[in-house]
Amino acid sequence: MSDDASIRRARAGDEAALALVGQASFLETFSGVLDGAAIVEHCLRAHSAAKYEQWLADPGTAVWIAESASGNAPVGYAVVARPDLPGADPATDLELKRIYLLGRYQGGGTGRKLLGWAVEHATAAGAARLLLGVYAGNDRAIGFYRRQGFVDFTERKFNVGGRDYDDRVMSLPLGV
Repeated sequence: MSDDASIRRARAGDEAALALVGQASFLETFSGVLDGAAIVEHCLRAHSAAKYEQWLADPGTAVWIAESASGNAPVGYAVVARPDLPGADPATDLELKRIYLLGRYQGGGTGRKLLGWAVEHATAAGAARLLLGVYAGNDRAIGFYRRQGFVDFTERKFNVGGRDYDDRVMSLPLGV
């Protein structure tokens, strides 16, 4: 566990760093759970620098990056955008699209801080709820979200490598 990371709003030029953390985190989380070739294919598509460049250019999307205190290496990030989840209300909800953090930085407070920035942003934007999708088998992440006040909302299927996996959709009421 390490909490020697700083967080800042991501900007143009951070695409490669975001893609690297996204790919490394996805591999770290799902190796041994998902098919290896499917992980590689998914990361090439969903965690490409071009994907992050699109998000950074979209005024409706907010991205934060966590960097190590020593050397400013990218270690995590969070993305909040318009929702694309079952049961979401695009007029009142926002979605935490991603909150990824390298394993050695988990449990030290950086994830909580990233989530705090996301909640603050969603609240300031007037969202009634912040939604997220999480792999139903990721007990550690689900426990983290529950401790932060998220509750089960619905379910969805998430496709990786042509195979559907069960995801929970969770909701955090923002009290707007």
